[in-house]
Amino acid sequence: MKYCNEDTLERVSKGDEAAFTELYHYFETPAHKYCYSLLKDEEESENMVQDVFIKIWEKRSRINPKLNFNSYLFTCLRNQAFDHLKKMEKSSQINQQYVENEERYYYDEDDFREVRIVSLYSAIETLSIKRKEILRLNIEEGMSYQEIAEKMSISKNTVKNQLLKAKQHLREKVNCLNYG
Repeated sequence: MKYCNEDTLERVSKGDEAAFTELYHYFETPAHKYCYSLLKDEEESENMVQDVFIKIWEKRSRINPKLNFNSYLFTCLRNQAFDHLKKMEKSSQINQQYVENEERYYYDEDDFREVRIVSLYSAIETLSIKRKEILRLNIEEGMSYQEIAEKMSISKNTVKNQLLKAKQHLREKVNCLNYG
């Protein structure tokens, strides 16, 4: 078919599949080029042309052969392309918001960790000298209860009790500073 005429459009509007195939082949290349000029995406352009022709087939009974089909087709393609671009922009904005929220979460997590560390150091400073030393020997030096007891000339049970009280005090202070 060299050109699309009223007769072809009339047959399409009545459900003639062969006429629709002729119509599709006539407009396929220019429609694809037009979509590609708007979208800059080969695959999406092909899909869009096919989607628009499917819609035309579904609404074939509304085709008026006397009206300018060329204008109708390219208006449909333009609208479809703009809708697609709007969806892509919205999707991009949603992705950007997600990334920003994730970044905010990590910054908040870092801030939270920093507050806990500062709180912990402040709480350690409130311990008695003896408890602070027992805690330091246990955590920083990695000494056992027995080794601390021997070094400080106190019983192993005293070391254990002082560590338990020190850790409980730290937990209370750090939780109080962070949540209260």
